[in-house]
Amino acid sequence: MLIKTLLENTAIPEDLGCEHGLSLYIEALGHKLLFDTGASGLFAENAQKMGVDLSGVEFLIISHGHYDHGGGLHRFFELNDQAEVFIHPLGFEKYYARHEDGSLRDIGIDPSIQDNRRIVLTSDRFTITRGIRVFSNVSHVEALPASNRDLLMEQAGEVLDDTFLHEQNLVIEDEGKMVLLTGCAHNGIVNIVKHFYELKGRYPDVVLGGFHLSKSEEDHDSFPEIDHIAKILLETGAKYYTGHCTGITPYERLKEKMGDRIDYLSTGTTLII
Repeated sequence: MLIKTLLENTAIPEDLGCEHGLSLYIEALGHKLLFDTGASGLFAENAQKMGVDLSGVEFLIISHGHYDHGGGLHRFFELNDQAEVFIHPLGFEKYYARHEDGSLRDIGIDPSIQDNRRIVLTSDRFTITRGIRVFSNVSHVEALPASNRDLLMEQAGEVLDDTFLHEQNLVIEDEGKMVLLTGCAHNGIVNIVKHFYELKGRYPDVVLGGFHLSKSEEDHDSFPEIDHIAKILLETGAKYYTGHCTGITPYERLKEKMGDRIDYLSTGTTLII
Protein backbone atom coordinates (compact mmCIF):
# COMPACT_ATOMS: atom_id res chain seq x y z
CA MET A 1 0.00 0.00 0.00
CA LEU A 2 1.26 3.44 -0.99
CA ILE A 3 0.19 6.60 0.85
CA LYS A 4 1.27 10.12 -0.13
CA THR A 5 0.42 13.17 1.96
CA LEU A 6 -0.72 15.70 -0.63
CA LEU A 7 -1.65 18.27 1.98
CA GLU A 8 -1.20 18.94 5.68
CA ASN A 9 -0.57 22.01 7.83
CA THR A 10 3.19 21.72 7.33
CA ALA A 11 5.41 20.82 4.38
CA ILE A 12 8.81 19.16 4.12
CA PRO A 13 9.86 20.10 0.54
CA GLU A 14 10.01 23.85 -0.03
CA ASP A 15 8.26 23.57 -3.40
CA LEU A 16 5.08 22.11 -1.83
CA GLY A 17 2.41 24.32 -0.33
CA CYS A 18 0.62 23.77 2.98
CA GLU A 19 -2.57 24.99 4.62
CA HIS A 20 -4.87 24.05 7.48
CA GLY A 21 -6.27 20.88 5.97
CA LEU A 22 -5.63 17.26 5.07
CA SER A 23 -5.48 15.23 1.85
CA LEU A 24 -4.02 11.74 1.41
CA TYR A 25 -3.51 9.83 -1.86
CA ILE A 26 -3.63 6.04 -1.53
CA GLU A 27 -2.90 3.09 -3.81
CA ALA A 28 -4.20 -0.19 -2.41
CA LEU A 29 -5.85 -3.39 -3.62
CA GLY A 30 -5.38 -2.30 -7.22
CA HIS A 31 -7.33 0.93 -6.63
CA LYS A 32 -6.45 4.62 -6.42
CA LEU A 33 -8.12 6.58 -3.64
CA LEU A 34 -8.15 10.07 -2.24
CA PHE A 35 -8.95 10.73 1.42
CA ASP A 36 -10.08 14.37 1.81
CA THR A 37 -9.19 17.36 -0.35
CA GLY A 38 -7.94 20.02 2.05
CA ALA A 39 -9.44 23.51 2.16
CA SER A 40 -8.74 24.61 -1.42
CA GLY A 41 -7.23 23.46 -4.69
CA LEU A 42 -3.73 23.42 -3.18
CA PHE A 43 -3.83 19.62 -2.80
CA ALA A 44 -4.05 19.36 -6.59
CA GLU A 45 -1.04 21.61 -7.15
CA ASN A 46 0.97 19.47 -4.74
CA ALA A 47 -0.27 16.27 -6.38
CA GLN A 48 1.10 17.38 -9.74
CA LYS A 49 4.48 18.16 -8.19
CA MET A 50 4.48 14.78 -6.43
CA GLY A 51 3.71 12.84 -9.61
CA VAL A 52 0.13 11.97 -8.66
CA ASP A 53 -2.43 11.95 -11.48
CA LEU A 54 -5.73 12.84 -9.82
CA SER A 55 -7.68 12.01 -12.97
CA GLY A 56 -7.01 8.34 -12.20
CA VAL A 57 -8.55 8.40 -8.72
CA GLU A 58 -11.50 5.97 -8.50
CA PHE A 59 -12.82 6.70 -5.01
CA LEU A 60 -12.76 9.91 -2.95
CA ILE A 61 -13.69 9.65 0.72
CA ILE A 62 -14.59 12.84 2.61
CA SER A 63 -14.05 12.26 6.31
CA HIS A 64 -16.51 14.86 7.60
CA GLY A 65 -18.40 18.01 6.74
CA HIS A 66 -15.74 20.67 7.45
CA TYR A 67 -14.18 22.90 4.78
CA ASP A 68 -10.59 21.90 5.59
CA HIS A 69 -11.38 18.37 4.38
CA GLY A 70 -13.88 19.03 1.60
CA GLY A 71 -12.99 22.51 0.44
CA GLY A 72 -11.13 21.19 -2.60
CA LEU A 73 -14.08 19.25 -4.01
CA HIS A 74 -14.82 21.73 -6.80
CA ARG A 75 -11.20 21.50 -7.95
CA PHE A 76 -11.30 17.72 -7.80
CA PHE A 77 -14.37 17.58 -10.03
CA GLU A 78 -12.54 19.76 -12.55
CA LEU A 79 -9.67 17.27 -12.72
CA ASN A 80 -11.52 13.98 -12.40
CA ASP A 81 -14.66 12.93 -14.28
CA GLN A 82 -15.06 9.38 -12.98
CA ALA A 83 -14.53 9.02 -9.24
CA GLU A 84 -17.39 8.40 -6.84
CA VAL A 85 -17.31 10.62 -3.76
CA PHE A 86 -18.32 8.99 -0.48
CA ILE A 87 -19.60 11.26 2.27
CA HIS A 88 -21.82 10.81 5.32
CA PRO A 89 -25.48 11.84 4.83
CA LEU A 90 -24.94 14.65 7.36
CA GLY A 91 -21.81 15.89 5.59
CA PHE A 92 -23.56 18.79 3.86
CA GLU A 93 -25.33 20.18 6.94
CA LYS A 94 -24.39 23.59 8.37
CA TYR A 95 -21.35 23.66 10.67
CA TYR A 96 -19.75 26.61 12.45
CA ALA A 97 -16.80 27.64 14.59
CA ARG A 98 -17.40 30.18 17.35
CA HIS A 99 -14.82 32.95 17.77
CA GLU A 100 -13.85 34.50 21.10
CA ASP A 101 -16.16 37.45 20.44
CA GLY A 102 -19.11 35.07 20.02
CA SER A 103 -19.37 35.46 16.25
CA LEU A 104 -19.84 32.36 14.11
CA ARG A 105 -17.83 31.34 11.06
CA ASP A 106 -19.23 28.92 8.50
CA ILE A 107 -16.88 25.92 8.29
CA GLY A 108 -19.12 23.61 6.28
CA ILE A 109 -18.76 22.24 2.76
CA ASP A 110 -20.48 24.01 -0.14
CA PRO A 111 -23.98 22.43 -0.05
CA SER A 112 -24.42 22.78 -3.83
CA ILE A 113 -21.95 19.92 -4.28
CA GLN A 114 -24.47 17.40 -2.93
CA ASP A 115 -26.39 17.66 -6.22
CA ASN A 116 -23.45 16.19 -8.15
CA ARG A 117 -24.38 12.78 -9.56
CA ARG A 118 -21.15 11.24 -8.29
CA ILE A 119 -21.92 11.88 -4.62
CA VAL A 120 -22.61 8.65 -2.70
CA LEU A 121 -24.10 8.93 0.78
CA THR A 122 -22.74 6.32 3.18
CA SER A 123 -24.06 4.69 6.35
CA ASP A 124 -22.71 3.55 9.72
CA ARG A 125 -20.90 0.62 8.09
CA PHE A 126 -20.49 1.01 4.35
CA THR A 127 -18.47 -1.03 1.86
CA ILE A 128 -16.94 0.91 -1.02
CA THR A 129 -15.36 -2.16 -2.61
CA ARG A 130 -13.69 -5.32 -1.38
CA GLY A 131 -11.31 -4.47 1.46
CA ILE A 132 -12.21 -0.76 1.50
CA ARG A 133 -14.88 0.37 3.95
CA VAL A 134 -15.97 3.31 6.09
CA PHE A 135 -17.60 3.39 9.51
CA SER A 136 -19.19 6.10 11.62
CA ASN A 137 -21.49 6.38 14.67
CA VAL A 138 -18.54 5.88 17.03
CA SER A 139 -19.36 5.12 20.65
CA HIS A 140 -18.08 7.67 23.17
CA VAL A 141 -16.44 5.50 25.80
CA GLU A 142 -13.83 8.16 26.56
CA ALA A 143 -14.30 11.93 26.68
CA LEU A 144 -14.16 13.81 23.38
CA PRO A 145 -11.17 16.09 22.69
CA ALA A 146 -11.34 19.33 24.67
CA SER A 147 -10.33 21.12 21.47
CA ASN A 148 -13.77 20.33 20.01
CA ARG A 149 -15.22 23.19 22.03
CA ASP A 150 -16.72 26.01 19.98
CA LEU A 151 -17.44 23.67 17.06
CA LEU A 152 -21.16 23.87 16.35
CA MET A 153 -23.89 22.56 14.07
CA GLU A 154 -27.26 23.87 13.00
CA GLN A 155 -30.25 21.64 13.66
CA ALA A 156 -33.88 22.62 13.08
CA GLY A 157 -32.81 26.26 12.94
CA GLU A 158 -30.98 26.09 16.28
CA VAL A 159 -27.19 26.25 16.71
CA LEU A 160 -25.94 23.52 19.03
CA ASP A 161 -22.68 21.79 19.99
CA ASP A 162 -21.60 19.52 17.17
CA THR A 163 -22.25 15.82 17.81
CA PHE A 164 -19.85 14.82 14.98
CA LEU A 165 -22.23 12.22 13.64
CA HIS A 166 -21.09 13.37 10.18
CA GLU A 167 -17.57 12.03 10.77
CA GLN A 168 -16.56 8.74 9.14
CA ASN A 169 -13.35 6.72 9.19
CA LEU A 170 -11.75 4.72 6.39
CA VAL A 171 -10.54 1.12 6.78
CA ILE A 172 -8.35 -0.61 4.19
CA GLU A 173 -7.46 -4.30 4.49
CA ASP A 174 -4.56 -5.13 2.18
CA GLU A 175 -2.16 -8.09 2.29
CA GLY A 176 -3.07 -8.94 5.87
CA LYS A 177 -2.64 -5.37 7.13
CA MET A 178 -5.51 -3.31 8.52
CA VAL A 179 -5.04 0.43 8.06
CA LEU A 180 -7.34 2.97 9.71
CA LEU A 181 -7.55 6.57 8.46
CA THR A 182 -9.14 9.40 10.43
CA GLY A 183 -9.79 12.94 9.23
CA CYS A 184 -9.82 14.85 12.51
CA ALA A 185 -10.92 12.22 15.06
CA HIS A 186 -13.44 14.65 16.53
CA ASN A 187 -15.05 11.61 18.14
CA GLY A 188 -11.76 10.94 19.95
CA ILE A 189 -8.93 8.84 18.58
CA VAL A 190 -9.23 6.42 21.52
CA ASN A 191 -12.96 6.00 20.92
CA ILE A 192 -12.34 5.41 17.22
CA VAL A 193 -9.71 2.70 17.68
CA LYS A 194 -11.85 1.04 20.35
CA HIS A 195 -14.84 1.13 18.01
CA PHE A 196 -12.62 -0.43 15.34
CA TYR A 197 -11.83 -3.21 17.82
CA GLU A 198 -15.53 -3.79 18.43
CA LEU A 199 -16.10 -4.12 14.68
CA LYS A 200 -13.05 -6.21 13.80
CA GLY A 201 -12.13 -8.05 17.00
CA ARG A 202 -8.62 -6.61 16.83
CA TYR A 203 -6.83 -3.27 16.65
CA PRO A 204 -5.54 -1.82 13.36
CA ASP A 205 -1.92 -2.29 12.36
CA VAL A 206 -1.50 1.32 11.24
CA VAL A 207 -3.49 4.49 12.01
CA LEU A 208 -3.12 7.73 10.06
CA GLY A 209 -4.78 11.13 10.43
CA GLY A 210 -5.52 14.04 12.69
CA PHE A 211 -6.37 13.62 16.39
CA HIS A 212 -7.84 17.11 17.03
CA LEU A 213 -5.85 17.86 20.16
CA SER A 214 -5.40 21.57 19.40
CA LYS A 215 -7.41 24.62 18.39
CA SER A 216 -4.16 26.52 17.80
CA GLU A 217 -0.53 26.07 18.77
CA GLU A 218 -1.23 28.02 21.97
CA ASP A 219 -4.57 26.38 22.77
CA HIS A 220 -4.49 22.60 23.02
CA ASP A 221 -5.63 19.69 25.17
CA SER A 222 -3.83 19.35 28.51
CA PHE A 223 -0.74 17.21 28.95
CA PRO A 224 -2.55 14.83 31.39
CA GLU A 225 -5.23 14.29 28.72
CA ILE A 226 -2.58 13.73 26.04
CA ASP A 227 -0.63 11.36 28.30
CA HIS A 228 -3.79 9.33 28.90
CA ILE A 229 -4.34 9.06 25.15
CA ALA A 230 -0.71 8.04 24.58
CA LYS A 231 -0.97 5.26 27.17
CA ILE A 232 -4.04 3.74 25.53
CA LEU A 233 -2.67 4.08 22.00
CA LEU A 234 0.48 2.26 23.05
CA GLU A 235 -1.64 -0.59 24.37
CA THR A 236 -3.23 -1.10 20.93
CA GLY A 237 0.08 -2.16 19.40
CA ALA A 238 -0.56 -0.04 16.28
CA LYS A 239 1.81 2.32 14.50
CA TYR A 240 0.48 5.89 14.35
CA TYR A 241 1.08 8.74 11.91
CA THR A 242 -0.55 12.04 12.76
CA GLY A 243 -0.64 15.73 11.94
CA HIS A 244 -3.09 18.46 10.88
CA CYS A 245 -5.38 19.21 13.85
CA THR A 246 -3.28 17.22 16.33
CA GLY A 247 -1.01 20.25 16.71
CA ILE A 248 2.76 20.38 17.01
CA THR A 249 2.91 20.66 20.82
CA PRO A 250 0.49 17.75 21.41
CA TYR A 251 2.37 15.71 18.81
CA GLU A 252 5.68 16.36 20.55
CA ARG A 253 4.12 15.24 23.82
CA LEU A 254 2.77 12.08 22.17
CA LYS A 255 6.18 11.45 20.62
CA GLU A 256 7.83 11.80 24.02
CA LYS A 257 5.50 9.16 25.46
CA MET A 258 5.16 6.84 22.44
CA GLY A 259 8.60 6.97 20.84
CA ASP A 260 8.87 5.25 17.47
CA ARG A 261 5.24 4.15 17.64
CA ILE A 262 4.18 7.58 16.35
CA ASP A 263 5.50 9.90 13.62
CA TYR A 264 4.43 13.14 11.97
CA LEU A 265 2.65 13.24 8.62
CA SER A 266 3.80 16.39 6.80
CA THR A 267 2.92 17.42 3.24
CA GLY A 268 5.24 15.47 0.94
CA THR A 269 5.51 12.39 3.17
CA THR A 270 5.39 9.06 1.29
CA LEU A 271 4.68 5.83 3.17
CA ILE A 272 4.89 2.22 1.99
CA ILE A 273 2.86 -0.12 4.22
